Amino acid sequence: MKVIITTLLVALLASFPVRAAWELDAEKSALTFVSTKATNIAEVHRFTDLSGAMDGEGEVTIKIGLGSVDTGIEIRDDRMRDMLFDTGHYENATLVADVDLERLDELGLGQSMELTIEGILSLHGESATLNIDVIVARLSSSTLLVTSKRLVVVNALAFKLAEGVEALRKIAGLPSISLAVPVSFVLEFKAS
Repeated sequence: MKVIITTLLVALLASFPVRAAWELDAEKSALTFVSTKATNIAEVHRFTDLSGAMDGEGEVTIKIGLGSVDTGIEIRDDRMRDMLFDTGHYENATLVADVDLERLDELGLGQSMELTIEGILSLHGESATLNIDVIVARLSSSTLLVTSKRLVVVNALAFKLAEGVEALRKIAGLPSISLAVPVSFVLEFKAS
């Protein structure tokens, strides 16, 4: 009987943090995207301003500061802020998704699982639903790591960004810039 009670207590304590609120650890998280220009030239960029949380009901909200775009070239960053993202009007992109907490409760320390999450991305005044394949790992009783299993392709047309992409193409004198943008991420959450 003592073994059964101990086992139940350990299981209860191990699953408790999943039902708690979780905060995104921005310093240990990353969101990168790939732009393709002139048909065959691909470059990796990132956003440095990320924040977010998962509440006790499983609702995840991730905020991406569009002004923090970092392409490694300052003039290009400025042009993307002004001509593409229009950060004067749209400071952030936001992803909201619901996570099945019962599935996360199954996740033991040091274990990982694959999930498909349906999220709504709001960007540039538009919203679109994305299916996101992730791997969730429980690093400790108070740390979850969520990584993209596959790239998420964001299409500029869905967010009325095609004109901005075209403006960037013209000012840079490029023959093309792809409207399809692959995105990947590593997000670390800490129980709060």
